[in-house]
Amino acid sequence: MAEEHPFAQYIRILGKGKQGARALTQAEAYDAMKMILAQQVQPIQLGAFLMLMRVKEETPEELAGFVLATREFLKRPAHCPEVRLDWSTYAGKKRQLPWFLLSALLLADAGIPVLMHGSGGRKDGRVYTPEALAALGIKECRSLEEAATRITERGFAYISLGNISPLLSEIMELRPLLGLRSPVHTLARMINPFGAPVMLQGIFHPGYRNLHQETGLLLKQPHMAVLKGEGGEIERNPDAPCLVQSVHNGVLENEEWPAMFGGPRHLKDETMDVSRLKALWNGAGEDEYGTAAVIGTAAIALKALGKATSIDAAQELASRLWNKRAAGRLDAA
Repeated sequence: MAEEHPFAQYIRILGKGKQGARALTQAEAYDAMKMILAQQVQPIQLGAFLMLMRVKEETPEELAGFVLATREFLKRPAHCPEVRLDWSTYAGKKRQLPWFLLSALLLADAGIPVLMHGSGGRKDGRVYTPEALAALGIKECRSLEEAATRITERGFAYISLGNISPLLSEIMELRPLLGLRSPVHTLARMINPFGAPVMLQGIFHPGYRNLHQETGLLLKQPHMAVLKGEGGEIERNPDAPCLVQSVHNGVLENEEWPAMFGGPRHLKDETMDVSRLKALWNGAGEDEYGTAAVIGTAAIALKALGKATSIDAAQELASRLWNKRAAGRLDAA
């Protein structure tokens, strides 16, 4: 009889029936992910593990273990720049343009170094960050070392998951084969490659707000803000109230930001023309919804960064930065 594979124990823990199955501890999740990243598991084991996790849904302890293991496998440059804000972008947009990109660029121009990481390229009718950034004249980085250089020079860099962890990217792309998302879709958002003190998290399903918030606490993330963003990205929908669940120095906080418009909701953008992003940024075009989304999203980030102590103050600061940018007089926040 063949000897049991070391990874089999983690599949058994998750799949031992209704009475015997349980969640992994943080230590078990950490060990399991280390084996996956070291490619010490068989493809059939990986598929079983991912789907068992998907059926039961990951716990904060499991997600924290996965993230900690992933961070150990990152090939960071010898000299990492100071990154103040980690911004993940994995969902893509299908109803509105990714206006949040202008929010991130606004903060970077205000002297707040931003690392953005995500994925894209899928043919599903969504607009993904790489193509939108390309329309703004911003190329994605091919390595964390290049991202470090870009941040040092310009204060902003985007890198795809495939250039952070090719294996995690491959696992994420198993979705069309398996028919379901996997825990990688959640943990990728929390990698925070350069250890930024502030992380923003955008989710689509409201239940994931608590998961991200509690995982941030377990990871001892100094500051983090989680919101149900438009389309699942980190973007405040100005047509609706926005609950922001945060972590600040070990304390969990919940705060509801009001809708920015009082009338009927804006209609779906039928064209999704990414050239309008650059037009709005340069002042060559106008968009009521887009401007509000940019300012509203930047305001949430500014409050998470400690640049403002209230919603109104954050909103006012974000508006001031946007107006100064439009006039070519952008000052540091």
